Amino acid sequence: MATNEMEAELFGREARFQYSETWVGYSLLTLRVVMGWVLFYAGIDTVLAGDWSAEGFLLHGIPEGNPFGGVWATMAGEWLWLIDPLVMAGLTLTGLGLVLGAFVRWNAFWAAVMMLFFWAASLPLEHAIIIDDHVVYALILFGLGAFGAGRIFGLDQYVEDTGFVRNNEWLKLLLG
Repeated sequence: MATNEMEAELFGREARFQYSETWVGYSLLTLRVVMGWVLFYAGIDTVLAGDWSAEGFLLHGIPEGNPFGGVWATMAGEWLWLIDPLVMAGLTLTGLGLVLGAFVRWNAFWAAVMMLFFWAASLPLEHAIIIDDHVVYALILFGLGAFGAGRIFGLDQYVEDTGFVRNNEWLKLLLG
């Protein structure tokens, strides 16, 4: 097993530690697939339900005292035509993309945005002060994108080797 040493400056201090490339690879692959499955399952469940809508949650599931209460009520009324398909497609497609390792940075970014919206809808938190599962998911998604986890047994590994991506380097911001 290959072991490396990392040196980095974090918060103005030098940090040095050893790590196993093999275990980091397994960890990133596992986190990507599991996080993708959580999102995909949540999304496909809403799609297959046939009559799912965010309206009930937006009108009755937002905690009292939520600082964005008016936003959620407006979404439930005037914007529901857009919110429902965005949530269903967003969860399903970002999850599928993560499971397959396709456009991981793009999918991780948008999934993290969704998680932050879900977190904001949960305020004030009942069993936490600031950090709940939505924030944890957003941070995992950030890490997956930062590491380019789609290159580990994912489709991004192959897409990045195409001539089209090599000729359009900016696409690597979406891949990885």
